[in-house]
Amino acid sequence: MKITANDPNRKTWLTVSDNSDFPIQNIPFGVFLTRDDIITIGTRIGDFAIDLGALHQLGYFSEIPLTDDIFLQDTLNDFIADGRKTWRLVRNRIAEIFDEKNSSLKENMAHKDKIIFSMDEIEMQLPVDVGDYTDFYASKEHATNVGSLFRDPENALLPNWLHIPIGYHGRSSSIIPSGTPIRRPIGQSRPSEGSDTPNFGPSRLLDFELEMAFITTDINHLGNSIAIDDAKSYIFGLVLFNDWSARDIQGWEYAPLGPFLGKSFASTISPWIVTLDALKPFKVKGPKQDPKPLPYLKQSGKNSYDIHLQAFIQPEGKEETLVSHSNFKYMYWTMIQQLTHHTSNGCNIRAGDMMGSGTISGPTKDSYGSMLELTWRGQNPIKLNDGSERKFIDDGDTIIMRGYCANNKVRIGFGNCTGKVLPALK
Repeated sequence: MKITANDPNRKTWLTVSDNSDFPIQNIPFGVFLTRDDIITIGTRIGDFAIDLGALHQLGYFSEIPLTDDIFLQDTLNDFIADGRKTWRLVRNRIAEIFDEKNSSLKENMAHKDKIIFSMDEIEMQLPVDVGDYTDFYASKEHATNVGSLFRDPENALLPNWLHIPIGYHGRSSSIIPSGTPIRRPIGQSRPSEGSDTPNFGPSRLLDFELEMAFITTDINHLGNSIAIDDAKSYIFGLVLFNDWSARDIQGWEYAPLGPFLGKSFASTISPWIVTLDALKPFKVKGPKQDPKPLPYLKQSGKNSYDIHLQAFIQPEGKEETLVSHSNFKYMYWTMIQQLTHHTSNGCNIRAGDMMGSGTISGPTKDSYGSMLELTWRGQNPIKLNDGSERKFIDDGDTIIMRGYCANNKVRIGFGNCTGKVLPALK
């Protein structure tokens, strides 16, 4: 089925700025609370939120076989479970409705009042009910940096890393939408020098992790796996992802079973899911994989995406400072390899499950995706625009992440992924 929604020459009758993350070629999906206190599924064009529930009730999707309540829900899970054919039909139809040449909605003021909201009239919600969340560790640069910091730099990567997409099962209940403040976590950390008793208190080494996450649809029954050539068909789209980390808590607890309380206190996602269809013009080949992956992980063609990623620190009441500029294309293990490996043992994947990429670090110091790397474990503090310095994240700081693709025809973005750090509860 042709993706007509991606036509780079299409223009909309809505007002959209040239540098918007959400031109008519994007058409992401999200969930929001309207000015009438109704939760609905919607999309976004420019600075306008589109109520898809109202659009459907008023007959604008009459030619698409959709259930009456498909958009009248508080999550996207059922819509995602309908599969790629439905997603494409809906995106194509939305593009037609808001095309500058289509007057059916443009000239119907009564319908427009029920369907179109300005962004300051709505409140974004978590777009999916995340049943399961897996976080990968798939950036070679990040894994090498961490291995160099905590182990032998000459053997930074463990023997399995180049053969297997490393991951762990995370806590889905603490995944939160952009704009939700987080509390500095409290936990155990290593004993002070000369003591055998662990410390207990607020984390002193709070960090961000610049990541992306993909959302899946229903894939397989328990016991069955999926082939790598089929995996991309089961990925709905991507969000920006800040997988907050308390490095001191994590450093004490992670052996022998890995991340736990140092990660489970909060993970922030951007609220609009950008579909893989919208990102199709920005597909690129990923890094060369050496040694060659085992046959079940062998991929061909372009399976990565040229997505520019940025992380900022904004102290309370001050201007933001860009601290990292990375790119999703640096990921060594691609999404389809991650998803294929995830099901290779027969693990069943469901609609709305989320897979984090792991910290996305690039080859240069300014492209590292965490404060752990940017300051090299606190040895090289970052100077912010207000003159202050940071080794890790202070109370009152807001972390802002942005991501976008761009060519000479169109820009597709994700909006902001933000979270302000509040002091630990006493």
